[in-house]
Amino acid sequence: METVIVVVHVIVAIAIVGLVLLQQGKGADAGASFGAGASQTVFGASGSGNFLVRATTIAAIIFFVTSLSLAMFARNQSGAGSTIGLPVVNQDILEETISAQSDIPALEASEATSNQSDIPALPDNN
Repeated sequence: METVIVVVHVIVAIAIVGLVLLQQGKGADAGASFGAGASQTVFGASGSGNFLVRATTIAAIIFFVTSLSLAMFARNQSGAGSTIGLPVVNQDILEETISAQSDIPALEASEATSNQSDIPALPDNN
């Protein structure tokens, strides 16, 4: 079933590209693409506008539906349900990590605020 939807999806995508390329710009004349009066005889009195717009709309709706269907297939195959995909943390490992972090030496308050440094100060050139 998924293969059929993928094939339909690709065909509709190609059809949308073709239909969009066939459509005229706002200032273009209908006779520019089909010859002098050929557009009137091929697509009726209204010209090619209505036919191409309707065909593009239908193709876009089909493309949207197949996109949603493929997204649902991908979601079901990935096994994503109510889980977000976060790793499961073992409580023992978490406690060991926290206790190991407390063994790290830290600077005392008096050492951290000391102005003494191993870098010599620049001389004043007054």
